[in-house]
Amino acid sequence: MSRKEVPRAGLLKAALARKITNDEGAGALHLSVRQFIRVKHRFQADGAPGLCHRLRGRPSPRRLPADVRARVAALLQTTYVDVNDCHATEKLREVEGLLVSRASVRRIRRALDLPAKHRRRPRQHRARRTPEARMGALVQLDGSPCDWLEGRGPAMTLHGAIDDATSTVLALHFRPTEDLHGYATVLQQIGTAYGLPLTLYGDRFGVFVRNDAHWTLEEELQGHQHPTHFGQILRDLAIGFRPAGSPQAKGRIERLWRTLQDRLVVELRLRGIITREAANASLPAFLADYNRRFTHPPTDAHAAWRPRPRDFADQLSCRYTRTVARDNTVRLGARGVQIPPGPHGRSYADSRVDLRECVDGRLLVFRAGGRLVSQPAPGPDFVLKPRSKPHAERTRRLRASRTASEQGGRHPGIPQKRPSGTSPRRTTPTPQAARPAPTHPWRRPFTPRRRTPHAGVTFSRNS
Repeated sequence: MSRKEVPRAGLLKAALARKITNDEGAGALHLSVRQFIRVKHRFQADGAPGLCHRLRGRPSPRRLPADVRARVAALLQTTYVDVNDCHATEKLREVEGLLVSRASVRRIRRALDLPAKHRRRPRQHRARRTPEARMGALVQLDGSPCDWLEGRGPAMTLHGAIDDATSTVLALHFRPTEDLHGYATVLQQIGTAYGLPLTLYGDRFGVFVRNDAHWTLEEELQGHQHPTHFGQILRDLAIGFRPAGSPQAKGRIERLWRTLQDRLVVELRLRGIITREAANASLPAFLADYNRRFTHPPTDAHAAWRPRPRDFADQLSCRYTRTVARDNTVRLGARGVQIPPGPHGRSYADSRVDLRECVDGRLLVFRAGGRLVSQPAPGPDFVLKPRSKPHAERTRRLRASRTASEQGGRHPGIPQKRPSGTSPRRTTPTPQAARPAPTHPWRRPFTPRRRTPHAGVTFSRNS
């Protein structure tokens, strides 16, 4: 008997002994009065076995025919022995003409004691993370590509940040794609409006963390890779970063995207916005209305924001190392900067300088911690893009030093002694300089007494 049928016997005995009415028994068993009377008569005639369902033990009318089941079992043991259940179901339906479900194939395979091709991984345990108590202690940031303008304008990706303690949307910015410029702009908006947070929480996007397996010798010695350009900004601003292991871990900002893809799309449509510039201009008014409706107070009223430094605009930049040319210029891609003379007209030629390309387009040149020169933005449409990886310059210098040491110093043309037992390397023959002829004037010894004809004039000793 099932769990639903076991308690019926006691109530039916009480009803037959007239201790309870049919109404009371039907209410206790969640049956109608007519059905309770039928069950009571069946219990009175057959006893406890009469309470079991009449279809129990009978074969299902929807079961697979015996010949189809036998054919599927034979194919699973021969032709499709190493095929997973879903693929086997497709092959049985398309090739063999057997209309069976995936669940039926799985039941037949398990009845044959055949192992599954892929082991079913159990669902991983995830603990619910307690939100931070103070505003500014943890800020989640991410990007959401969507058809925000519903085909009226270009495709855009919305970069945003939300506070973990209060669900306050701190910053939003539209960009054509998810890139460094968008996240640097979001960080600039947060620092200007609120201050510096303690920790940022995002995914493992290449702008945030290094995803390559390349390690230089310096990185191996220090035990960790050099950060990305955005990671260098966070390191200089003393902002921590926590990469999430799954989208569910940063569920607060994922739920924000679902809300914005519903509300913000409608707001942009009602305002008739068709360009990215107009969409960015409308975001402050939307943020004020959104935060007024959906934010909640934090557990601890003392905010964790830190004041931004004075050179905050200079910190939001990509950093590079370059060598000053002989004309006291330094280049970064297509941009060139003329360095003014130093104290007492000093030249900076062949000196190593640090370049910073800021998010607002300015190009700064530093040496020994001091700023030498600043160049304004090339135009209003400037986009901050990493020109090289942070470790690329170190790798290039390391390879150059290794090549120079293998070839015997700074002059690679000096021949080196080849170890015994090794075959010489095949090199491209260098063209030999033409030697002057024996009668060439350069081979004649020069004496003051020799008279040299020049342009038809003869010089004598007395002249």
